[in-house]
Amino acid sequence: MLVDAEVYFRALRAAILKARHSVFILSWDIDSRIRLVPAGANDGYPEQFGDFLYAVAEARPELHIHVLNWDFAMLFALERKWPAARLGWRGHRRVKFHMDAEHPVGASHHQKVVVIDDGLAFAGGLDITRCRWDTPDHPGESPLRRDSDGKPYGPFHDVQAIVDGDAARALGELARLRWERATSQEPKAASAKPREDLWPEDIAPDVTDINVGIARTEPAYNGRKGVYEVRQLHLDAIAAARQRLFFENQYFTSDLICNALAARLIEDDAPEIMIVMPKIQSGWLEQSTMGVLRARVHRRLKQADERGRYRMYCADLPGLNDDCCLNVHSKVFTVDDDILCIGSANLSNRSMSLDTECKLVIEAHGSRQDEIRGAIARLRSRLMAEHLDVKPEQVAAELQQRNSLHATVAALQGSARSLNVFDPETTPELDALIPDQAVLDPEKPIDPDELIEQLVPRDIHKPVPRRMIVLGVLAVALALLAIAWRWTPLGEMVNLAALIKLARSLEALPFTPLAVILGYVVAGMLMVPVMLLIGVTGIVFGPLAGGLYAAGGTLLSAAISYGVGRWLGKDGIHRILGARMDRISRRLSKQGIVAMVVTRLLPVAPFTVVNVLAGALQIRFRDYLIGTILGMTPGIVITVTFAHHLAEAVRNPSPEVISVLAGVAILLIGTAVGLQRLFERRSNIQAQ
Repeated sequence: MLVDAEVYFRALRAAILKARHSVFILSWDIDSRIRLVPAGANDGYPEQFGDFLYAVAEARPELHIHVLNWDFAMLFALERKWPAARLGWRGHRRVKFHMDAEHPVGASHHQKVVVIDDGLAFAGGLDITRCRWDTPDHPGESPLRRDSDGKPYGPFHDVQAIVDGDAARALGELARLRWERATSQEPKAASAKPREDLWPEDIAPDVTDINVGIARTEPAYNGRKGVYEVRQLHLDAIAAARQRLFFENQYFTSDLICNALAARLIEDDAPEIMIVMPKIQSGWLEQSTMGVLRARVHRRLKQADERGRYRMYCADLPGLNDDCCLNVHSKVFTVDDDILCIGSANLSNRSMSLDTECKLVIEAHGSRQDEIRGAIARLRSRLMAEHLDVKPEQVAAELQQRNSLHATVAALQGSARSLNVFDPETTPELDALIPDQAVLDPEKPIDPDELIEQLVPRDIHKPVPRRMIVLGVLAVALALLAIAWRWTPLGEMVNLAALIKLARSLEALPFTPLAVILGYVVAGMLMVPVMLLIGVTGIVFGPLAGGLYAAGGTLLSAAISYGVGRWLGKDGIHRILGARMDRISRRLSKQGIVAMVVTRLLPVAPFTVVNVLAGALQIRFRDYLIGTILGMTPGIVITVTFAHHLAEAVRNPSPEVISVLAGVAILLIGTAVGLQRLFERRSNIQAQ
């Protein structure tokens, strides 16, 4: 067990230096610029991870490196960098990088696995990316805890496991299968005889010569049946517990796990349940979504806990601000002293059935049962001791004396760094606003047909105005995001600076309007997000000219891609986009102008995809254009106006500029509210 990224990253670098045949990296996120050893590895190879991989490949003529990273949804763009750009792959023929999109709608590839020569492997909760490196001390401030841009980040706790032998070889098979599914290319086969000299010299094994279980989650996809071993593992483990269940986890939102734990808590001989989590969910979005879901399941378990067997804890550290805490990112659990599990799966619905996950499990049984139970107890004591700021031996001694996890924590609690009982709460207003797990933490792939059923209104009048206000809020958020991309490190994600530079170069041309409008057409064919283009246009050309350019470019791009769809026809679209998108299009085609308006107002599908689908299914061109104009105009107006004034506020943060910005915001929100009331009055009149 490798606790925290300092020891894992150092061991990983040492292991890759020994690689001769293959390195497979499966990741949710990856950043080539990180330094695995921030203080300097001093081993003769480049410090940054991407350059390090190239140098190792160059020095090993037989070595092939495969990096498979999740082709992530834009929802996660705020917390990650664009891997393809950040890794800066230079096309080395033996270092291959691929973005894996072989998953259902709404799912992600969440496994964090590295396999070296099929003889050594790492699996757990740690990706090789920014804001992960930390030491078990978790100081409030550390000169070495800096991201790839040199900016400090808060304390971070996670756990990885290292295995060799047959377990490593099996993980190599998993990695090869993932690569082949994602690329349709079969990687080089594993060597006939795995090497046995790969184990890092400075890592002492915690337990040896035992069986290691590998539990997976793989959603059903492309005719393949789903694999739900992680879910069954958790249910079996909870049911088997006699004395105590210990969890460290980033999220706790799963109804399934909550129900299983609640069922145990009402029993007369209920086991103790101890869950260690971060006090604050990372970022405002998670606090307002996953944080609310966590508070709900916690409340349900407290209600079921008549015997005082359940408690949630957070790890407090001295010297941190109120908006910062130890980010407990690990996904670990133990059952009594009999089972230890380390991996990538959270206590969430997604991890049980929707995302790909991988967990390693050891179990005490057979002739060496007592030896293995002792090893599992020591590993749990190490985790608790780190948070309590004591020695693992102290935890073990207190637990033996008191026979209670909760009593042990109470006896060892300190005044500064410690584990404290935590009761997550949320406001009634936010609790009422946030939907249930089916939306924020789904158990199954998102069904676009069901999404359309919910979003496309049967009634022309009532739902549309409400959604126009939602559009206003969404467009404001997109404009803010566009400005953030321009003046913060987020800009690197989509290279917004390059788009702005390109747009500015068009200002000097005598045919600027035509050039900008044609630029929308080209960008549309390349699937560049249309709201990003509109935001750039507003920043560069201002609200009036920018709005006209954006409207003209959007309509021309929509018309041309509609024509492409008409040319391709239904059969062509079915072949390119699949039956699911075909079903969406057929449903939209029945709704006419209203469906086009709502489709433009809401992110049902990318702009260009909607255009092509509309043309392929021969939606009336008049209805298509009217719906596009009505649906896109509010977004264009809001985005270019806010983009321009926010840019001015950033460039010249004077009271006058801020006042103008506030006035624009009030005007736009007032307009949205006025439209809603207007539609409601008309609806009431028609009803009478």
